[in-house]
Amino acid sequence: MTSITDKITGRIRRRKPGWVFTPRDFLNVGTRASVDQVLSRLAKQGMIRRLDRGIYYYPKQSKLLGPLSPTPDNIARALAAGDHVFPSGAMAANLMRLSTQVPIKLSYLTNATIRTRRVAGQTIQLKRARVAWLDNIPDHANLTLQALSYLGRKSVDDQIISRCARVLTGKDLAGLHQAMDRIPGWMADAIHKIEHVKHGQIHRTA
Repeated sequence: MTSITDKITGRIRRRKPGWVFTPRDFLNVGTRASVDQVLSRLAKQGMIRRLDRGIYYYPKQSKLLGPLSPTPDNIARALAAGDHVFPSGAMAANLMRLSTQVPIKLSYLTNATIRTRRVAGQTIQLKRARVAWLDNIPDHANLTLQALSYLGRKSVDDQIISRCARVLTGKDLAGLHQAMDRIPGWMADAIHKIEHVKHGQIHRTA
């Protein structure tokens, strides 16, 4: 019969290095106490790292640098307990290159418990979205929704519209159309402007 240690070790090894996880990910294998004991033992052996109370990391290795630090995205997913997480408005605007400001706090949107926690030297904030994201549309479309909401009506000028038109694909724009009934009117108008500019760019390059 396979032991709890073998089951947990096997599950960890099947994941890609860089995975951040909690004991909750193994509660279908054994009791919380037994899972905690196994994870503590694996951390002492060096197979995994304990980042903080109840948060562990399966290290990703670099040939030059050795073990790499976990990414904020992976930490946020672990904190959200399996719920969907997505970069918040400030992060989305930076990722879309619509803003040069680098957020001081790494903030993510979630339906899970709202909280702020410092893990592995990084402050991760989970909060609720002002504009809902959609699970069935491309990431760039969702990033655009959060970025536009963060920037606000007065800041979404022709330069922002042009930048969005350059990075968004036809599939992204189709996804944004699915969100039209969930967003303020000015954001819907901005999306129509992005489409207009996008079509103009396509015609100029055709």
